[in-house]
Amino acid sequence: MRKILIIDDEDDIREVAALSLEAIAGWEILTASSGAQGILIAAAQQPDAILMDVMMPEVDGPTTFGLMKQNPEVAGIPVLLLTAKVQGVDQRRFANLGVSAVLFKPFDPLTLAQQISDALGWKD
Repeated sequence: MRKILIIDDEDDIREVAALSLEAIAGWEILTASSGAQGILIAAAQQPDAILMDVMMPEVDGPTTFGLMKQNPEVAGIPVLLLTAKVQGVDQRRFANLGVSAVLFKPFDPLTLAQQISDALGWKD
């Protein structure tokens, strides 16, 4: 069973994404409300992928991703950014970070698992 860590400061986004991925894909879901908490959970639980919000207070998604890349315990975990920013310049900036994919809010809970699977090349 796949294990996904959702890092988002908004409770409702975490809950909708978690319920959707559990119900549709049958994945085990871990959640964190901040980048710092997410790094700790990722290091301890070693998820198969991380779905992380871009805009978070204190430390945003791209900064958290940079910190993850410096931490050997979590550097190899694929990260997908979740953002409401759809401007071309923002998309290019996120893509240049080296994340596995950029997904857009609002997301469709019925297709979120498939979007993640497609982005990561998961066939199961």
